[in-house]
Amino acid sequence: QEQLVESGGGSVQAGGSLRLSCVVSRYIYSVYCMGWFRQAPGKERERVAGISSDGSTSYADSVKGRFTISQDIAKNTAYLQMNSLKPEDTAMYYCVYYTGRICPGSWDRFNYWGQGTQVTVSS
Repeated sequence: QEQLVESGGGSVQAGGSLRLSCVVSRYIYSVYCMGWFRQAPGKERERVAGISSDGSTSYADSVKGRFTISQDIAKNTAYLQMNSLKPEDTAMYYCVYYTGRICPGSWDRFNYWGQGTQVTVSS
């Protein structure tokens, strides 16, 4: 059973930055996709970004140009660098892991999920 442990959430003012980390424990698949979802109270869960084992990335339109997903394979860690944060980015952010190269679009298709880390952006 994989475990995903997120960290790096917190409270910042609009325009600020945060970097989220997600460490994958146990077995690392040679072909995989890691990503981030977020969910704000009363809103639908939203896919934010994904990165495959080959380094290809994808982003939601709402975060393009502001967020960057990356990975350190040696550390079994994925990162989400979030710049120019807006109040509407406030949400619980979840790390996800899929044992395939093509990142799924829906939450349910991922194989493993983290517990989440809260990001709060004040205006």
